[in-house]
Amino acid sequence: MEDPNATSLPPLVKATFQLGSESYSVMANKGDLSEQLVSMKEQSMSVLKEYLTKHNVPTDVPDEPDEVSSEDDAEIPPVKSKKRK
Repeated sequence: MEDPNATSLPPLVKATFQLGSESYSVMANKGDLSEQLVSMKEQSMSVLKEYLTKHNVPTDVPDEPDEVSSEDDAEIPPVKSKKRK
């Protein structure tokens, strides 16, 4: 009798992604499905890190611009304060 786990099964988890003009494939074929997913995530993060390092992409990008233009200020009317009697 053969062990069903001993046979060579194709990977359950396989992904191909493209960064710019470069294409990458990652796959995992050892362990159960959850172990393969963890392995694929680690491989994908490694590829992404290498790509960012290779292309010198900044890792910290601000969400909003640092400077506010004076044009934006001109559109906002001044707030009038209430006077006490």
